[in-house]
Amino acid sequence: MSAGQPNQLLPPGQGSKVVVYHQTHHGPNNGPPVSLLPLITNNTGVTHVIVAAIHLNEGPGNITLNDDHPEHEKFGLLYGEMAWLQASGVKVLGMLGGAAKGSYERLDGADHERFEAQYIPLRDMLRKHRFDGLDLDIEEPMSLTGAIRLIDRLRADFGPSFLITLAPVATALLPNQPHLSGPIQYSLLEQMRGYEIAWYNTQFYCGWGDPSTTAWYDAIIGLGWRADKVVMGLVTNPANGAGHVPWATMENVLRTLRTKYPNFGGVMGWEYFNALPGGSDRPWEWAANMGRVLRTPLPATAPRQQVPIRPYGMGGPAQQLPPPQHPFPAESVKTLQDLGFSQQQAVAALNSTGGNVEYAAGLLFQD
Repeated sequence: MSAGQPNQLLPPGQGSKVVVYHQTHHGPNNGPPVSLLPLITNNTGVTHVIVAAIHLNEGPGNITLNDDHPEHEKFGLLYGEMAWLQASGVKVLGMLGGAAKGSYERLDGADHERFEAQYIPLRDMLRKHRFDGLDLDIEEPMSLTGAIRLIDRLRADFGPSFLITLAPVATALLPNQPHLSGPIQYSLLEQMRGYEIAWYNTQFYCGWGDPSTTAWYDAIIGLGWRADKVVMGLVTNPANGAGHVPWATMENVLRTLRTKYPNFGGVMGWEYFNALPGGSDRPWEWAANMGRVLRTPLPATAPRQQVPIRPYGMGGPAQQLPPPQHPFPAESVKTLQDLGFSQQQAVAALNSTGGNVEYAAGLLFQD
C-alpha cells in the first residue's frame, strides 16, 4: 500500500508514533527554508515534529533557536508551517538542549531565583509560538531533583495536554550503563514522574544502541519498560551520525517489533532535512516509509505485548547485545578496552571527549 491512500493510515493520536526532528531549517549558507509541508501534503503518516534546538545561554532571557534568537525573521516560515501541521493533527514540540551544553546546568541547582530567571523566558517563548510540548534532550549532567522540578513546572504552567518527552540514549534505559545525562537514573525518574512523561525518544545510534536487530529494544522492554513509551530513535542519513541502518533491514526490524509489541511506541528520526531515501530533495519519504509500516491498522487478532523470555541482566543471549556502530577508530576503542573497560564504556568516554583517547582514559579512571 502507498502513503498516498489516506484511508489506510491510522488517525492522529492512534497507534505507533512517527516523529521527526527538524533542526536544519535552511539550506547551506543560509539557503532556502526546508519546508515541513510535504510531510502532510504527501500524507506520510507523521505524527510529531520536534523543532530543534532551543538553548538557554548565559544571562536570563538569552535564548537561541540553534544560533539565532527565536524571534529572528528567518523563522517566520517555520512558525507559519507549524500552524499548518498542527491544523492537520500533527503535534509540534520544541527540543531543549542537545549536544550544546549549558541549558540544563542553568536550570539545575538549589538557587530558585536563578531557575526562575532562566525558565520564565523559555516558558514565554513556548507559549508565544504555541508549541504542543517540549522534548528534554539532557546531554549534560543534571540532578534528578532538577529534572523533576522542570517537569513539574512545565506541567503546572501548560496543563495536562502539553507533551513532555525526554531523549535519552538507549544505554540510559539499561542498568549500570554509561549515558549522557549524568546522575539521572531514568528508571527512577520513570517511577517518580512517569505519569507526566509522554514517551522517551530513545537514541539507538552514535554508539549508544543498535537498531539493526530487535535485541536492544527487547532488552529494554524485558526490564519492564512499556513499549508504548519507548520510541526507537534512528539516524536518517549516514551524514547525521553513526549507526544508520538501510531501509531494507530497518523495515524488517520494525515489522517484527510491531508484531511483538502491538503497542510499539514507534520511531523518531534525526533529522528531517536530508532523510533518506529521498535526501534533501524529498526528505519526507523517510516518514512515508515509516508510516506505511507503522501507521496502518493492525489485525483485530493481534496479540498483546510479549516480554522476551530472557530479559536483559538475567543471562542468556539477551545479555550479549550486538555492539552498536560508532564513529571512532577501532584502535581507539581497543586502547581503552585494553585498560580494562568494556566497549560500551570506551565508546561512551570517546563520545564525551570528542574522540580524544587520552582524555577518555582519564575520564574513565576518574569514574
